[in-house]
Amino acid sequence: MLLAVDVGNTQTLAGVYHGESLLHEWRIATERHATEDELAAAHDQILRLRGGGLDSLDEMVVGSVVPPLSAAYRKLALKYLGREALVVGPGVRTGLSIAIDNPHELGADRIANAVAAHRRHGGPCIVVDFGTATTFDAISAEAEYVGGVIAPGIETSLDALTSRAARLVRVDLVPPPRAIGKSTVESMRSGIVFGTVAMVDGVVDRMVDELGDGTITVATGGLAGMVTSLSRRIDEHDPLLTLEGLRIVHELNARPQGEGPARPTRRAAPAPAGGTA
Repeated sequence: MLLAVDVGNTQTLAGVYHGESLLHEWRIATERHATEDELAAAHDQILRLRGGGLDSLDEMVVGSVVPPLSAAYRKLALKYLGREALVVGPGVRTGLSIAIDNPHELGADRIANAVAAHRRHGGPCIVVDFGTATTFDAISAEAEYVGGVIAPGIETSLDALTSRAARLVRVDLVPPPRAIGKSTVESMRSGIVFGTVAMVDGVVDRMVDELGDGTITVATGGLAGMVTSLSRRIDEHDPLLTLEGLRIVHELNARPQGEGPARPTRRAAPAPAGGTA
C-alpha cells in the first residue's frame, strides 16, 4: 500500500491508497521541526486507529512545501518502510510540460493539483487551492502547466486584518446572511468571504479569457467548500485532489516490473517513539 503525504505550511494531509482506491485520509498540524520519529509516531497512531500501522505500508510519495520536512519524510521512509520515498520535485515525471520561466520554483502541491486535474478533466483547466495562500494553476489543452496566480489565503487575510486593527477581533469563517453587514462581525465576515469569492471569480474570468472557452475550474483545499457554494466560476469541488495527484505522480514514476535492481528486502521497522501532531 502507498502512503501519500501532502505537507502544507499549516496542515499536512495524508492518505493510504491500495491501487487507485483511497482507503484512509487524515490531517495533522504541520510542525516544521518535527523529526522522522515524531512524524512516524503521529502517522502510525492514526493508522492504528484505522486498523493498520506503518508496517502495513509498502511505499511513500511526498509533496512538501516545507523543505526541512521533505528531509524528515525521506528519513522516515528509509527507517520505517525500508525504502526511499518519492519526493515530488525536479526530475520527477509528471506527464505535464512545465512551461514557466523557472520550473524549480513550482511547489509540489501545485504540481500534484495540476496532474490530478488534467488526468480527470483534460485541458484547459484551472485549479484553485484554498490554503495559507490561495493559488490558481492553469493547464492548457496541450498538457502544459502554463502558469498561475498567488493571492493571500482566506485565513491569512483575516489574520492580517485583526493583527493590524486594534478594535477588530477574529471571527469564525461562515457564510454571512447578506452582503451588507448589520454588525462589525457580520461586516468582517462579508468582507472576507464575499471578497474572496469576488476575487476568485474575477481572477478565473481573466484566466479563462487567456485559456479559452471550455475551461473547467476545480477547487480544493480546506475552505474550498464554502467558496464553491458561493462562486459562479467554480465547476467542481474536490477536497482530495492533491492526494490523488501525488498518487498519479507515484504511478508515473513506478519502476516497471523486471527493470532495474530488485526492491530492497523489507526489514522489521522499529516501533515509533511518542510523537507530535
